[in-house]
Amino acid sequence: MEVKNSVIGDDTKLSHLTYVGDSDVGSRVNFGCGAVTANYDRVKKHRTLIGDDAFIGCGTNLVAPVTVGAGAYTAAGSTITEDVPDDALAVSRSRQTNKLDWAKTHKTKEK
Repeated sequence: MEVKNSVIGDDTKLSHLTYVGDSDVGSRVNFGCGAVTANYDRVKKHRTLIGDDAFIGCGTNLVAPVTVGAGAYTAAGSTITEDVPDDALAVSRSRQTNKLDWAKTHKTKEK
């Protein structure tokens, strides 16, 4: 876990492999492992705001500037680029597609 230039509320849990930079995080927020606040657009750093009692799912990318409301959830593996209202669930990921037999046709041939 790494925290930089952020304010973290009481009883907030930050798991391993989580980066929280330039963020204001409320109380009792739970970050799943691998969550990241992406705050830099190559010109300016932006802040991420997270309300009390929010749940940030594993592998979530929060692309600032963005706000996750109080009591809101983000689904695992989501990239969040728009504000999430209080008590809402944000899901931002594509459906899984399996390419059958792909590995058979793309394996490196042994000599």
